Amino acid sequence: MTVSRRNFLIFLGASTGSMALSSAVNSQQKYPFPSEINSTARAITNGDLPFAPVKIPIPLNIEELTPTEQITRYASYEVQDDLVLPEGYKYQVIAAWGDRVGDSRFGYNNDYLSFVETAPNEGFLTINFEYISGGTWMSSYPQVIGKELPFAQVKAETNEEGEIDAFTLADDSLLKAQIKEISQEGLIDQGMGVISVRRNALGEWERTYSKSDRRITGISGLENSQQLLKSTGAATRVFRKKNKLGYEDNLGDRIIGTFQNCAGGTTPWGTVLSAEENVQDQIPEVVMADGSSMSPSDKPFLINDEEVDGRANVFGLAGNKYGWLVEIDPANPGDYGTKHTWLGRYRHEAFGIRAEEGKQLVVYSGCDRRGGHLYKFISNGKVKNPQDKSNSRLFNQGMLYGAKFNADGTGEWIPLNPNTPVNPVKSSEVGGGLVKLPNPDRLQGGAVEITSDLPIELYQKQFKTLSDLYQGDNTEQQGAILIDAHYAANAAGITCTARPEDTIVAEDGTLFIAFTSGSPGSDGGADLAVFQGPDGETDYEYGWLFKLEEENSDPAALSFSWSSLATGGEPANGGAGFANPDNIAVDKGGNLWIVTDMSTSKQNIAVPSRIEDGAALSGSDLTGVFGNNSLWYVPMSGNSAGEIYPFAIGPTGCECTGPFFSNDRTTLFLAIQHPGERNGIRQDMAIETRDFELLTTDGATFKQQRQVPLGSNWPSNSANQPPRPAIVAITKIDGNAIS
Repeated sequence: MTVSRRNFLIFLGASTGSMALSSAVNSQQKYPFPSEINSTARAITNGDLPFAPVKIPIPLNIEELTPTEQITRYASYEVQDDLVLPEGYKYQVIAAWGDRVGDSRFGYNNDYLSFVETAPNEGFLTINFEYISGGTWMSSYPQVIGKELPFAQVKAETNEEGEIDAFTLADDSLLKAQIKEISQEGLIDQGMGVISVRRNALGEWERTYSKSDRRITGISGLENSQQLLKSTGAATRVFRKKNKLGYEDNLGDRIIGTFQNCAGGTTPWGTVLSAEENVQDQIPEVVMADGSSMSPSDKPFLINDEEVDGRANVFGLAGNKYGWLVEIDPANPGDYGTKHTWLGRYRHEAFGIRAEEGKQLVVYSGCDRRGGHLYKFISNGKVKNPQDKSNSRLFNQGMLYGAKFNADGTGEWIPLNPNTPVNPVKSSEVGGGLVKLPNPDRLQGGAVEITSDLPIELYQKQFKTLSDLYQGDNTEQQGAILIDAHYAANAAGITCTARPEDTIVAEDGTLFIAFTSGSPGSDGGADLAVFQGPDGETDYEYGWLFKLEEENSDPAALSFSWSSLATGGEPANGGAGFANPDNIAVDKGGNLWIVTDMSTSKQNIAVPSRIEDGAALSGSDLTGVFGNNSLWYVPMSGNSAGEIYPFAIGPTGCECTGPFFSNDRTTLFLAIQHPGERNGIRQDMAIETRDFELLTTDGATFKQQRQVPLGSNWPSNSANQPPRPAIVAITKIDGNAIS
């Protein structure tokens, strides 16, 4: 199936009208490398395309080159270790890892960005800090932070896997103190941050260092109880419950810190929601039948050449308190966050909000794992004024639902409550044939892996409703279900999906969803009948955009219709030229922006031949052809409407995340996450030549030699300097709107 511009417009519900959606390092300025501006693209631009697209490593249909011209022009390519922008655009680094923020520092691997404007050209940037890239973080830490940590000493004391249970070490142990020091520094570099900024008379953004500037880290509240995070909703009954089956942290409904903060969203009333995603890297994810935590010992501290994880272990953090959506008010310096448990606990990605006057508040979110689910929260109360900060109270009571997609394009929302029938997802229905369900031995808790349908049929006979799987009174059972949402959703038959990484709500209530990858993995796989590639592939790696419309456009509807369009992939095979769509953003003009999330391990990996051992390569084995992660632009009106254009290319090894526009559209804030993650600090501007077998847009193969930097020195771009995750402000040199 070829993705035509017309089909794309039909899919998005757009026409010639618009689609409106709700929504450091010395403050240096940077310009794109002239060699990476695609001069041929100038010929295809017209009056309504505001820029000449950058040149990515593979030919695109928008260039309108003949196959012979494509082979000549793309015979060689040089990957740049910089943020490459179209001619006439520039970027300015606002803040980078290690810079001062309040009484702490700017964290690592910045992700979601929110800009809440308090006045024209002024406001608060709220930033998520997702995780640390262990190897690069360790090698860069002394140079950036200015002190040493006992990495080598601790490595020498671990087992063959690099693990050690620091939780059970004696409190006066030197080794425990060393692990605590490393873990504390790693958790400081995760969480959230608020910085105040304004645009000066020269049009440059500068930090103002207001009293609201602060960090909410992975250990906020550990030493200062005034900084403990709050919680609301049914799971608080589990947090406060006495005589738990599992681990007790003795903090009741208060929580130490937040970490693994990936995607997020901004409410119409100016608060920010931050999504805790891959918390299983730091704490035991599975729980007991009453929703209580496993012992911290179940997730030991881990350190090796590439990883520094299990950092919650030494502090004895309770696993059931991580994996939530966290709300903060950036303007309130005393607000260190509230975890709203009615929104569910899972590997949170995405935050799409629908807040309409006189209607119930709705939040959409996704669980970013292979086989994860799409969720919807519906509040009990109704919105009065969408700009009123008292709307936050609506997160306190409601119901969480999971999406059941039917192959015919219909669907329903299934509540996750004690009365919901157990009707498990079957192994035969999902890619890879793996389903994880709550352990039928409820005294042991946790989850089990099932790879055939017969055990699932027996499971359904043993447990009739979710109340049979979770212990306590009705409210405590509800809290346990919310805590164990992913496994409860599998038990309830919620559709397993393809890594839902972003959701955004159109002005008419339509939901758009970015599904990043349909390949199965160790967590499970996507529904085989729903997630298929352009030619019916059931393990399609490169991703989709979905559209979901509620019945009668009612936020509280429990049925919906959906449609899909595969947009990732090579143009010769019906793709747009990018792989693995992730965050979606829309500017005030209604134009769509898409960033990609290709695995660092796959970026620019050589593909000298598309045949290996007599078989054609496919899926992630070909991801290397797409080069670095990138940012794409889809105009929704005018002569170019529905076309897809590459706007920016990220530095080596990075992911471009969290795009967010200023209200006047003249600034695009962007987070550059994990530059140099694979090879660390680029030494002496090292570069490697790699061979690729590419496709012309009509499917003919040809050879390319590609120059690839080994590691990164971004954003300093100086030899042997450490890569530093950072946030940037992208503007046009002439000061006009970005698009």
